[in-house]
Amino acid sequence: MTKQNTRRNSHQQPPAMIASSTRLNALIRILADQPAIAVDTESNSLYAYQERVCLIQFSTPTEDYLVDPLANLDLSPLGEIFAHPDIQKVFHAAEYDVMCLKRDYGFQFHNLFDTMWAARILGWPRVGLGDILTKIFNVKTQKRYQRYNWGRRPLEKKALQYATIDTHYLLPLRALQLETLERGNHLEEAREVFEQIAATEPRTHHFDPDDFWRIKGAYDLTPRQQAILRELYVWRDRAAQRQDRPPFKIVGDTVLLDLARLAPHTERELANVQRMKEYHVRRYGADILRAIVHGESAPLPPFPPRPPRRSNGEIARYHTLRAWRKAIAARRGVESDVILSNNTLWEIAKRNPQNMEDLQQIASLGPWKRATYGRAILRALAKPLE
Repeated sequence: MTKQNTRRNSHQQPPAMIASSTRLNALIRILADQPAIAVDTESNSLYAYQERVCLIQFSTPTEDYLVDPLANLDLSPLGEIFAHPDIQKVFHAAEYDVMCLKRDYGFQFHNLFDTMWAARILGWPRVGLGDILTKIFNVKTQKRYQRYNWGRRPLEKKALQYATIDTHYLLPLRALQLETLERGNHLEEAREVFEQIAATEPRTHHFDPDDFWRIKGAYDLTPRQQAILRELYVWRDRAAQRQDRPPFKIVGDTVLLDLARLAPHTERELANVQRMKEYHVRRYGADILRAIVHGESAPLPPFPPRPPRRSNGEIARYHTLRAWRKAIAARRGVESDVILSNNTLWEIAKRNPQNMEDLQQIASLGPWKRATYGRAILRALAKPLE
């Protein structure tokens, strides 16, 4: 990687704010004429019960645009841009953006380019956008805006500048990476990854009361304490919905565990619970005590079913494949999961393919990886298991 002295490196103009139907329609006409556009999104996951996309950034070779989804706009025409096979959409770490845009708007995606994954395939040591912008374009980003409340209005000027930088340099970065991918014969590999990202399922939220088992320490409680924890977990989610806040901002998991263990019955006892704040007692005290009482008489929650036990042969095949993958990754100078993901390794180990036709049944093993690594995978599996 070398520093780039490009036009995009200086004299950055303020972004065009898109908060009206007239401006949105004009933007769509501009985007429709581009062979490639840079895209990013900002959401409010740290500040809302159900996160939503709060800003969509676009950049062309000459302009930057910020679309405000909270301005009561009909964003459905953007769907044609995202789905258009002749317009390449350039993201950095696209998976999360794709999941959120699919969830909120039902968009479909074709012809993506992900600069983070391109960097990983090329073996770059640092693939975060901030690190790449500093290394290549000598641009520093303000990390404090990574935790910014993008659902607030008006947005701060510096927040808008931060959001703009996220797409401003992606097109010249993509040009640099594209040339390097082609030179190293890795473009087809990258395209296969980009297609898989485009097919990512929407990011959805569904509350399950039995997810209280995911709280670290839940299995260490007595059965009655687990029943109390479940009631507290349900109460917290309802409070979060009413206030439109993330559940962890009502009370944290450690507080729920303390409450389940101690089961206080009065506000005085509640105030003595470690990590319980005064405002927790004042605002939620009656509801917490009520949830504890319900938990003391509720049916004991059954343990969740255990995942299917893997056979010894499957486990041995997985470790054989893992060792093979590690050696390949080391030769290429990339992280191991660039070669194949752990989930793909487990799927191969489970199916124990005997030939190339068998490998075609593994959906996560795309045509490029199957052609490149398929025979080596079969040879590794054919060796006697230790």
